[in-house]
Amino acid sequence: MTEATPRLSIFPLARERTFDPPDELTRRRAEAPLQRMMYGDGHEGWLATGYAESRAILADARFSSRPELMHSALPQRVELRRGPLPPGFFLQMDPPDHTRYRRLLTGQFTVRRMKQLEPRIHDITESRLDAMEREGAPADLVRSFALPIPSLVICEMLGVPYEDREKFQHDSSVILDLEASTDEITAARDDLLAYLGALVAAKRKDPGDDMLSGLTASGELTDAEIAGMGLLLLIAGHETTANMLGLGTFALLTNPRQLAVVRDDPGAVENAVEELLRYLSILHIGPTRTALEDVEIGGTLVRAGESVTLSLGAANRDPERFEGGDTLDVTRSAQGHLSFGHGIHQCLGQQLARVEMRIAYPALLRRFPGLRLAVPPEEVPMRATSAVYGVRRLPVLW
Repeated sequence: MTEATPRLSIFPLARERTFDPPDELTRRRAEAPLQRMMYGDGHEGWLATGYAESRAILADARFSSRPELMHSALPQRVELRRGPLPPGFFLQMDPPDHTRYRRLLTGQFTVRRMKQLEPRIHDITESRLDAMEREGAPADLVRSFALPIPSLVICEMLGVPYEDREKFQHDSSVILDLEASTDEITAARDDLLAYLGALVAAKRKDPGDDMLSGLTASGELTDAEIAGMGLLLLIAGHETTANMLGLGTFALLTNPRQLAVVRDDPGAVENAVEELLRYLSILHIGPTRTALEDVEIGGTLVRAGESVTLSLGAANRDPERFEGGDTLDVTRSAQGHLSFGHGIHQCLGQQLARVEMRIAYPALLRRFPGLRLAVPPEEVPMRATSAVYGVRRLPVLW
């Protein structure tokens, strides 16, 4: 590290341009893809911005996901890191606990299972488009389209009543708010866990054809564990895809040539979805891992007990892996991006998200070929303080 560039004292969140990661992260990647960073709790850890380094860390079992071993890159999240983990919330577990929980769900998210869901996702998408057409323009694409589609899908899969969406959507947004207090986040999490716990108890008495009922029937889990798994699946199952649909449509509306490819060429849609995932990289910060022993990454020694926070947004723009990565090009091969993670914690629902986006983007653009922003791009409100980046509202006309 040169003397001209001081050690990073906090993970940067502010973006100079809507669709790009913070310039500070891009500068740091060019200088050194793995370098020292001071954490919010005073820990001297690491920041990973390079593709190869980030992928290696995610794949290495010598790095832990357990929160009690991690340090917080943000001062406002220090106390939250010290709190107990809900039973069943396997995202922040290591093997064998992580393996045990994930194994019970793997069959629900296979490519074959997603193919079986495609007709229903088509129906849900067309229903939302019909409703938009009836209500007329202008419309908020988030409220009318981007949020309902993945919410309806994950509700049906889990067995969560869609009419309760205001509760779980509100609690989810608080949990992901990087500026919310520890008390606010804990209250929202506990509220959602209590709701899911009551739902699980009801399904033990009167099971349905859904995932939560299936988990109760397995006989391997307590109600608290199932509620914790449901918490993870419900939040991840609607928040990530909803923000990809909203932000991805915004990006396409500001790139008419790219939009035309997605709208007019069915054969290009699969590739376009991967490129949008790479280019937008909606996970605002992290993930974070902690070394269980001394590990060398790209010639740099990370000592046991040191945390490493990744910037997937910077890694997915690394010119060593994606030439011209700062440009949206839906015809490029974006395979290998890290937006779903990598290794044992790679997103369980990635195939579901892909199917939802492959169906929703072209359906929207073909139904409304004149789709356009109703406000100047700079007036679109962003989720600048959420762990999952996106648009708060997307006013559109057609």
